Amino acid sequence: MSPDPLLSVDDLRVTFDTDRGVVHALDGVSFDVNRGETVCLVGESGSGKTVACESLTRLVPSPPARISGTVRFDGRDLLSAGTKTLNSIRGGRIAYVFQNPQDSLDPVYTVGRQLVEAIRLHRDVSRDAARRRAIELLDRVGIPNPAERFDEYPHEFSGGMKQRVVIAMALSCEPDLLVADEPTTALDVTTQSGILHLLKTLQAERDMAVLFVTHDLGVVAQVADRVVVLYAGKVMERGDVFDIFDRPAHPYTDALLDSVPRRGRTPKPIGGSLPDPTDPPDGCRFHPRCPHATDDCREGPQPPLQALEGDGHRVSCVYYDDDHDAGNVNELRATAETTTATTMEGTDEPSVRDESTTIRGDER
Repeated sequence: MSPDPLLSVDDLRVTFDTDRGVVHALDGVSFDVNRGETVCLVGESGSGKTVACESLTRLVPSPPARISGTVRFDGRDLLSAGTKTLNSIRGGRIAYVFQNPQDSLDPVYTVGRQLVEAIRLHRDVSRDAARRRAIELLDRVGIPNPAERFDEYPHEFSGGMKQRVVIAMALSCEPDLLVADEPTTALDVTTQSGILHLLKTLQAERDMAVLFVTHDLGVVAQVADRVVVLYAGKVMERGDVFDIFDRPAHPYTDALLDSVPRRGRTPKPIGGSLPDPTDPPDGCRFHPRCPHATDDCREGPQPPLQALEGDGHRVSCVYYDDDHDAGNVNELRATAETTTATTMEGTDEPSVRDESTTIRGDER
């Protein structure tokens, strides 16, 4: 792993001018992604996860967005980069898998034509060479009969197959960083298992960094090396996956964990809702829903991220309790794997994680 992060995001702020006022989508978000690791952005819908991802290469239209801060990729500041530089990086060195694969594929062109176009945009190769590469990619991501399906249209593919095509397109130019925004949300558990296994396998082959966006903590437990917990455009907590799951320091992280269905436990929904992004509350953004809120939480600015025990574990909270039962990450992982195994019984799909990719506490 390189001593310098592949991606470094510092004090990223994104606002939108709307008829209702200024929307504060991101407010001082900072995190790093190293080569070969998976960093998960976690939080409820509306927390700013997708805006954070799309702001990295300025996919968020500006105007109406205003973006400030620093986004350094392999030493280069992307927020000040020119259009030509960004176009060479988007899809080439930083590739995206967006939430809805149907919206990522043009219905009037064949899957093969769209793959060839993506390859030739970033690689100086002939059409025949691009076609061979596209068929190889379709085969690599598990599309059966790839040479025949090359000439088919998106509507002829199932949801899971569309997602595999989108992943093939994202990997066509062997990116250094893959941004996967909720890639398994609309998929059944069997297909989700195959997609997660595929991503981990391809990541290991290429030493590729992955920025993974999800609200599913079961998925986070399976794929993450480090976790960034977002709430209303702010980082509430960030750290190693075992720090976050076994020693959650922020009440919001605790609430997210309590809301996950697990064997022997009744999930507890988080009361209330996210604050109005045009009028965020003073103090900690989470304090209107927090059972531990005090006057200190309601006044002044959001508490800065403070260091806790463990390498890189940080929390933005005046209250935290590190006396939690260990084993949350392994329990969630076991629940997810048991559900997947039950659903997949009698199929030939790979398991979510094999022995070579399972994270164990004594390896960290």
